[in-house]
Amino acid sequence: MPPWPKRGFTLIELVIVMAIIALLMSIAVPRYFQHLQRAKEATLRQDLNIVRDSIDKFFGDKGRYPSSLDELVKERYLRAIPIDPITESSTTWVRVAPPAQAQSTGELYDIRSGAAGNASDGRPYGDW
Repeated sequence: MPPWPKRGFTLIELVIVMAIIALLMSIAVPRYFQHLQRAKEATLRQDLNIVRDSIDKFFGDKGRYPSSLDELVKERYLRAIPIDPITESSTTWVRVAPPAQAQSTGELYDIRSGAAGNASDGRPYGDW
């Protein structure tokens, strides 16, 4: 028997493998980004709940609303101002003032995300 020369892959074999990899990537990548977006939205919901709870605790303890998020940190109701996971900044929070009928002083009644756009459920981030 004659010795066979060492051979590599043919071009057709490489094209088939690349096509299979591309097909798998076209399925996996959109799901990855979808899960990444859902994780950011879950983090945003959790951050909003934590800050709102801190505002309520501050009001219960002091009888007034805080003047800023910095005051919540200074008074140790929060460890740090959370970063909005959608905008990736801690400075984009929209502060909501207390209603006019509230007898309390202070400027921070609620916060909302300053992110533009809609969530995966169709509601704007600012309405959460």
